[in-house]
Amino acid sequence: MLNLLFPRVCVGCKQQLMKQEEGLCTECTHSLPIASFHKTENNILKDKFYGRFLVKNATAVIYFQKRGLTQELLHNLKYRGKKEVSTFFGKWLGAELAEMDSYKKIDLVIPVPLHKQKLKKRGYNQVEGFGKEIAKALDVPYRDDVLIKISKSGSQVFKTRILRFEAEEVFSIQNLDAIKHKHVLLVDDIITTGATLEKCALQLLKGEKVSISIATIAVA
Repeated sequence: MLNLLFPRVCVGCKQQLMKQEEGLCTECTHSLPIASFHKTENNILKDKFYGRFLVKNATAVIYFQKRGLTQELLHNLKYRGKKEVSTFFGKWLGAELAEMDSYKKIDLVIPVPLHKQKLKKRGYNQVEGFGKEIAKALDVPYRDDVLIKISKSGSQVFKTRILRFEAEEVFSIQNLDAIKHKHVLLVDDIITTGATLEKCALQLLKGEKVSISIATIAVA
């Protein structure tokens, strides 16, 4: 009866889901541009951070494509309250990483945080479901109280919108003891230039003998 009143629909194409489907229908899932760098020997995502900070492992589930399914999914997640998108990709990636020796060494999962004003306005961090499902699969803690976003600096009008946004971001570490001697998996929804993840990682690396791996839903 509940499904008749509130039908379960795909967050991609909005068609009704089959009983065995969750979040995204099989057709949409099969049409996604898969990245899965954790399965490749030549990890170009990890290479993106060469010379910026040391990354143990780096992966993303899909490639971001404008005006397509991936853009629709991320817009649904970030602006339309469809938190199940985050959970869907977290379960997907978590199940795969749990089978890999390199990711079995992760000690905790930490999300890229939102500024408290944006968090209050949106009501949720779009990467929370993704991070929590990965942490569950790896059987490690999910900690959203270690890294915080504290401010934005003044606008830089001669930069592109994305670069300007990333340049304005400022992060701070809350609890260095929580990450002491830990291998941290830093998670986000999408990686573009890598500036946001770099700033977060540099804060985390202030902890004693901290190592960093990265996982995102998408890579642009």
